[in-house]
Amino acid sequence: MPGTTTGLRRDAFLAELLAWHAARTPDKAAVIHPDGRLEPAGRPGYASVDYAELAAKVSMCAAGLKGHGIARGTRTALLVTPGADLLTLVFALMHIGAVPVVVDPGMGLGRMLDCIHRVGVQAFIGVPSAHILRRLRPRAFAGVQSVIKVRQKNGTGLEELTALGAGLPHLPPLEPGPDDLALIGYTTGSTGPAKPVEITVGMLQGMAHGVESGHFTADMTTTLLTLPLMGVFDLAAGRTVVVPKMNMGRVGAADPALLTDAIQRFDVNAMFASPALLGPLSAHLAEADARVPSLRMVVSGGAPVSPGLMSALRAVLPGEARVFSTYGSTEALPMALVESREALAGPADGPAEGMGVCVGRPAPGTSVRTIEVSDRPVPRWTPHLPVGEGEIGEIVVSGRAVSPRYFQSSQADAEHKIQDGERRWHRTGDVGWIDGEGRIWFCGRKSHRVRTSGGDLHTVRCEGVFTPHPQVKRTALVGFGPHGEQRPVLCVELEPGAERHWPSIESELRALGANKAVTKTIDDFLPHPAFPVDVRHNAKIRRELLAGWAEDRLTGSRRPSGADQALRAVPLLGWAYLAAWPLLPWDHAALTALWWVDAFLSVVVHAVQIPSALRAEQELATGRRPWATAALTMVFGATWWRRRSSKAKGVAA
Repeated sequence: MPGTTTGLRRDAFLAELLAWHAARTPDKAAVIHPDGRLEPAGRPGYASVDYAELAAKVSMCAAGLKGHGIARGTRTALLVTPGADLLTLVFALMHIGAVPVVVDPGMGLGRMLDCIHRVGVQAFIGVPSAHILRRLRPRAFAGVQSVIKVRQKNGTGLEELTALGAGLPHLPPLEPGPDDLALIGYTTGSTGPAKPVEITVGMLQGMAHGVESGHFTADMTTTLLTLPLMGVFDLAAGRTVVVPKMNMGRVGAADPALLTDAIQRFDVNAMFASPALLGPLSAHLAEADARVPSLRMVVSGGAPVSPGLMSALRAVLPGEARVFSTYGSTEALPMALVESREALAGPADGPAEGMGVCVGRPAPGTSVRTIEVSDRPVPRWTPHLPVGEGEIGEIVVSGRAVSPRYFQSSQADAEHKIQDGERRWHRTGDVGWIDGEGRIWFCGRKSHRVRTSGGDLHTVRCEGVFTPHPQVKRTALVGFGPHGEQRPVLCVELEPGAERHWPSIESELRALGANKAVTKTIDDFLPHPAFPVDVRHNAKIRRELLAGWAEDRLTGSRRPSGADQALRAVPLLGWAYLAAWPLLPWDHAALTALWWVDAFLSVVVHAVQIPSALRAEQELATGRRPWATAALTMVFGATWWRRRSSKAKGVAA
C-alpha cells in the first residue's frame, strides 16, 4: 500500500500487515472507540487501543477461537456491533484462516436468517441478543458447532475470549494463498435476494490496493469509521481508526453533532460514508458554522452522489480537501471513482440533461466495459458483446478486486459471471455508458428499467432531469404492467413544506420532462411522503415497493373490497363494547367474561400485531409514519393491512 508499508512486500496479507504495524509503531493509536462514559460536557467518552495492544488482543483472540474449535476454513457468522470488537474479531479470524460471514442485520430479520442458513455457518459469534435469536430460530443455525458470546460492556466485550486465548499457544498469522476464501459478504438484496459473495485473499488485497492508490496520501493518518469493512483496510494501512458514537446499521439516523465532535476531537483526516450520512453532516457543519480543518478527504459510496451534495461538502471543508464519489459493489470495490472538482466541471450538468450520473474512471487495477443489455446468462466473452462508445449497455468489470464467484451458487455465477480465457468479467446489473474520456456514466439498475412500448427508460438517467427542481428532494421512476408495455410513473418526494404547492410543482415537472427526449413519454407524476429505502446505505430506493404503490394509486389495485370493509367493522364493535362498560350488568357472568376477552383482543393482541403491521406498511410503501401505523393497528388490528398486503404480493386474501 503506497506510503504505508515501505519494506514489506506488496502481496502481504492483511493479518500480516497488522502485525507489521504493531512491531513498527507499537504505541500508535489503532482504534479509538466509545467506552460507555459520558464526559461532564455531555459528550461521549472514548477509549484508545494502540497497535501493540490490538495485535496482542488479536493474537489472544485467535488462540481463543482455536480453543473453541474454530480453525482454517471454518465459516463463522459474526453478529457483533460494528466497532473495536468487530475489527478485532475479523483480524483474529483472518489470523487463523477462518472465514467470517458478514451479514448486515439491516437487511431484515428474515433475510438475515435465510443468509445464515444458506451459507451453512459452522461457528457463531454474537452479542447476547443475537444468541437469543439463535435459540428462537435454531433452523438457521443448524450447522453451528462452536458458539461464542460477546458480552458488551464499556465499548469492549472480548474479555472471556482473550482470557481463554492467553493460556493457549500463540501462533503467527496463517499465510493464505491468493485464491483462498477470506470472507463471505452479502449483497444488499435491494434488487432481489441477497447473494453470498466469495471474497478471496487476493480480492481483499486488490480492494485494499485500489482504495489506497485511488484515495490516500501518506499524511492521512486518522480516519472516521462509518462503514465497518473500511476499518479493516485502515488498520492494514497503519492508520488510526476513530469509531464514532452511532448505529452503523442506521447511518441516516447518525447524529451529525456527534460525528463533528469526533472529527474535531481526534483530528480526523479522512472518512468513508454513505450520502445519507454526508447530507445531514454537511448541513450541520453549515448551520453550526463548525470548522473541521483536519478533514482533508471524504469518500462517498453506496449510492450516486449528486452534484448538490458535492458542492455542499466542498463549502464546509477546507479548500484543499478532496471529495470522492466511489462506485462499487460487494462483488467489486472500488470499480470507479471521481473527485468533486472534475465532477463539478463538465459532468455536473449531465444529470439534468438526461445523461445519467458520472461515476468517474476505472479504479486502479480495474477494467470496465459496457456490453449489450440482456437478461440472459452470457457464459463466454465474444468480440460482439461490447457496445460502442457512448452507447448504453450493461456495465461489466474485471480485475484483482473483483470477486471470482458467489458462494455455492451456480445460478448466480451463471447470471453474473462471464468467462474470458483466464479472466472473469462480473456483470454488475447496472446500466450505463462510457464517454470519449473514459468516464463511466451510471444510468440505473438493469432490473429497474421501465420497459415501455417506445423502448426502455432508465431510472437514474430520467430522474436526473427532474431532481434539480428546488422543491423536489428526490424522484423515482417506476413502471407497472407487462414488459414492453409498462406504464412509466415518476414518484416525487418533496422538500418539507412543499406539499401544498404540488399542483404547480407537477406542472413544472411536466415541462421539464417534455423538453428532454429521454423523459417526454412520462405522463404520470405522483407525490410520495417518504420513499422506502434500503437499510444498509439508507439511500437506495426500493422501487419495487413504490411500483406497487403507484399502481394502486392509479388503478385502485389495492382498494379494499366490501368484505374488507365489513371485516374492519369487527374491531370497531369490540372497542364500542369496551366503552360501554359502565352500562354492563357486571353480575352477568357471561357478559363480564366477554368484556374481558374483548379487552384482551383489542389491547394485547392488537399491540402484539404492531411489528407485523410495520413490516406490512413497508411493503405497501405508503410513507406513513410508524406512530400512525401503530395507532391504526391498535384500532383495527390486522384487518386494515393483512388483506391489502396479501393482494400487493399477489396472494389471495
